[in-house]
Amino acid sequence: MNKGQAVFRTYTTLARALSALPEPVAMGVASLVGDVLFALRSDQRRMVSRNLQRVLGADGPGGTDARVLSRWARRSFQAYARYWVEGARLAGTSPAEVEQRTVVQGFEHLEVGMAAGKGVIMVLPHIGSWEFGGAWLATQGMPMTSVAERLEPPELFDYFVEQRAAMGLTIVPLDASSGSAIIGTLRNGGLVGLLSDRDIVGNGIEVEFFGETTTMPAGPATLALRTGAVLVTGAVYSGPGRDHRAVVEPPLDTERQGTLRADVARLTQEIATRLEGLIRQAPEQWHVFQPLWLADRPDHPEGVAA
Repeated sequence: MNKGQAVFRTYTTLARALSALPEPVAMGVASLVGDVLFALRSDQRRMVSRNLQRVLGADGPGGTDARVLSRWARRSFQAYARYWVEGARLAGTSPAEVEQRTVVQGFEHLEVGMAAGKGVIMVLPHIGSWEFGGAWLATQGMPMTSVAERLEPPELFDYFVEQRAAMGLTIVPLDASSGSAIIGTLRNGGLVGLLSDRDIVGNGIEVEFFGETTTMPAGPATLALRTGAVLVTGAVYSGPGRDHRAVVEPPLDTERQGTLRADVARLTQEIATRLEGLIRQAPEQWHVFQPLWLADRPDHPEGVAA
C-alpha cells in the first residue's frame, strides 16, 4: 500500500467511525482533536493568531492581548475540527434533518435572484460549515455548484466529490476547465457558491481587508458582470448548539459604472467589505490557517516569512 492509499483508507475509515458514533460523542472527539492540533501545530497556531488579530482589532475582545488571542486561536482549531467531523457525518444525515437543523436569514434574496433566470453567484468565506448550507439548499430545490482545490491522493478528492453529490452539491475541481463549468451552470439559471476570501491562484485583485492590503479572486465579480448573474454574499455558521445559522445578504450592485477592470475592482472591494462583516459575527469559525495578507506572504514583495 502506497502513502496515498494509506491516507485514503485512513480518512474513509475515520469518516465511517465518526458517522457511527452518537453525535455528542463525535463532537467531543472534534473538540479534543482541535485541542491536540492547537498544541502540536505551532506554526499554524501563530498564523491563526496573526489572522485573528486583524479581525478582532485593537478595540475587539481583549484587544491584542496575547493570552486572549491564544484562546481565540484555540477555538478556531476546535471549530475547524468540528467542520471536518460534520462533513464526515453529513452524507448520513437525512434531508429532513438537514432542513430541521438549519435556520436561514435572507433566503428571499436567493429566491428573487433565481427567479431572474440568469443564475446566482453566492460569495462565501471559509467560515462555519458552508457544505451544510449547500445540503440545505438542495432540500429547497436549489442545488449548488462550487469549486474546490484538488486533494491528494486523487481517490480522496473523488470520494469527497461523490459524498457531496449525494447531498445535492456539485463540486468542480479547480483547474483550467472550472470556469466553463461555472458559466454553464449560470447560463442554465443555476446557483454557484464560491469561497472567495483566499486568493489561491495568486492573481487576484488588491483590496483592503480588516485595515490591511490583501488580494481576493476576481472571479465572482467578473462572472457576474459578464453573465448578468445576481451576486450575493452569505455565510453558514455552526451553532447555536447542533444547529446551523445561514445568512444571505442583499445583492450587490452589478450595473456597469466604468471599464470592466474598474468595475471588477469596485465589486471585489465591496465583497471584501461584506466578508469582513460576516467573519466578525463568528471570528473563531473562520478557517484560514494560511498567510492571507501581503505582509505575511513570503512569496510577495511586500511580505516577510511569518
